[in-house]
Amino acid sequence: MNIIFMGTPDFAKENLEAIYKTEHHILGVVTNPDRPQGRGMKLIPSEVKQFALEKELKIYQPEKIKKNREFIEEIKQLKPDLICVVAYGTILPKEILEIPPYGCINVHASLLPKYRGAAPIQWAVLNGDKATGVTTMYMDKGMDTGDIILTEETEIGEDETTGELWDRLAKMGGELLVKTIEQIEQGVAPRKKQGENFTIAPMLSKEMAQINWETKTAEEIKNLVRGLNPIMGAYTFLNGKKIKFWKVDIAKEGEITIETEIASKKNGMVIFSDQKQGLFIKTKQGILKVIEIQGENAKRMKIQDFLRGNPIQKFEMFCDK
Repeated sequence: MNIIFMGTPDFAKENLEAIYKTEHHILGVVTNPDRPQGRGMKLIPSEVKQFALEKELKIYQPEKIKKNREFIEEIKQLKPDLICVVAYGTILPKEILEIPPYGCINVHASLLPKYRGAAPIQWAVLNGDKATGVTTMYMDKGMDTGDIILTEETEIGEDETTGELWDRLAKMGGELLVKTIEQIEQGVAPRKKQGENFTIAPMLSKEMAQINWETKTAEEIKNLVRGLNPIMGAYTFLNGKKIKFWKVDIAKEGEITIETEIASKKNGMVIFSDQKQGLFIKTKQGILKVIEIQGENAKRMKIQDFLRGNPIQKFEMFCDK
């Protein structure tokens, strides 16, 4: 098949590479324009563009595609059999959807119709889901509303972070995309309507990264930390300084010796702190064990290393400011 690929981040790059390793012909790669990053605001190409450059594939980087007559005509002239879209970040206009005879297909990192939208991997972890997966679908004018082709499910590890799950699903997505293309080419690809029982996975906000000690259980805080790793990290305050948690767990019964009755203590209170055993904090339900932490204007480190240079005393309070 003659294929046009559209995508931007590393998740998409894994899918592009999977197609590249097949006998299919990649006519061109469409990705977002280079964006300024870092302190020097240097223009950095997307992961997809870097791969395309390495493999000498034709690259297109339109600022926008809706009503972009020049770009749409270029795509028409390429005469693709199929357009594959993975994390491109823009809903395709009807004019592009109608160009390839086999349609436009998309790889989405959830088991649709659950978690339509921009952050399906993150929300699966944030919500403490036990399983998720990848879906291939025919694209239509809606956001992740097209007919389902294939799905593949996987369990989410109880300690797995968004970053770890992201990497696994990227590889799964690439394999499922290749399988989907083969079935479309053979004329045996299934087609299933999604129905209306869907959920939305919106973009994450900086505000949601703050830990609410009053209302959240140890399990919910753990899911927040896992879900925001490595994107931004969940944060709180101790003695007026911003502290980020990168890895935590729920303390097991008998893991530490508590000398005082903790039921009467406030949520967010340190109930045990030791350079060898670590840091333990009371929550609404359960005790949170901190494993990896980051102090204000400091680097991430194991809690034992942090406590050696930054001792935290029992009964100190983590709070919202």
